[in-house]
Amino acid sequence: MNGVIPLNKEIGMTSSDYVYKLRKILHTKKIGHTGTLDPLVDGVLPICVGQATKLVNRLTGSPKEYEGEITLGRSTTTEDREGETVKEVKLDQAFTKEELNANFQKMIGDLTQIPPMFSAVRVNGKKLYEYARAGIEVERPERHIHIYDFYMLDEPEFDSETGTQKLRFHVKCSKGTYVRTLAVEYGDLLGVPSFMSKLTRTESAGFNIDETYKLADIERMMSEGNHDFLRSTDDVLSDMQAHELTDEEWEVRVLHGGFLDLSGYDKSNLMRVTRNHVTKAIYKYNDERQLWIPETMLLNND
Repeated sequence: MNGVIPLNKEIGMTSSDYVYKLRKILHTKKIGHTGTLDPLVDGVLPICVGQATKLVNRLTGSPKEYEGEITLGRSTTTEDREGETVKEVKLDQAFTKEELNANFQKMIGDLTQIPPMFSAVRVNGKKLYEYARAGIEVERPERHIHIYDFYMLDEPEFDSETGTQKLRFHVKCSKGTYVRTLAVEYGDLLGVPSFMSKLTRTESAGFNIDETYKLADIERMMSEGNHDFLRSTDDVLSDMQAHELTDEEWEVRVLHGGFLDLSGYDKSNLMRVTRNHVTKAIYKYNDERQLWIPETMLLNND
């Protein structure tokens, strides 16, 4: 079994939990996810199976889209609704839509983030959340990220009794972005404490939430002998230029990890090479050798 499952992760389980469960359901060990989602976050989590596990880093590196909610007026230890209150400021009045929209615009572009203490980033071999649970603060590495789009959805909600304001948002961001931290930084720009109260990943690795499957769906379909939940490697790489191999190119060169002398293709982009229109490897052009050289081998893909 080779391909990518557009999984719909539900709240309460970790990304690793799904890998563990899917190994049992699919009866295969070769499975990997394409980017950790916190237990409180749901939505699109592409899962690579078989030969497609070689594409994990490529899919993880693609931009991602989310819809969520920021609560203004309170901050938490974890930067989401799970943590304990760090600071609370009762808002006297609601921020106007104009103020809120202008604040979103300020955050579009290149940004530098410090990962939250409650995260899986490793420092000196230990995950940050392990230090946090032990009450130890450590220096954290900066991350350079890019925000492609960040805007408000619907009307913001102001609660005069609690002195908080909630606003739903959409964000498209680069790999490595902590949306929880974005929510905190958003409040900082307004001069008030804030946290991320809800989050759903709506798109990842080219998969939209409307085309995802829940774990129960996959389990049921497997019991029926139906593998329609699995997207082929060719579907996932369909935007990449392709070259159909001749018998000589396949048997003499690609099967042995050899170079290819091909013209008529965009040398600045990667190319997948196919056998009977099934992707068998990904090649990149080498200027020094003036040949296409293998980058990722998928010889057992079917």
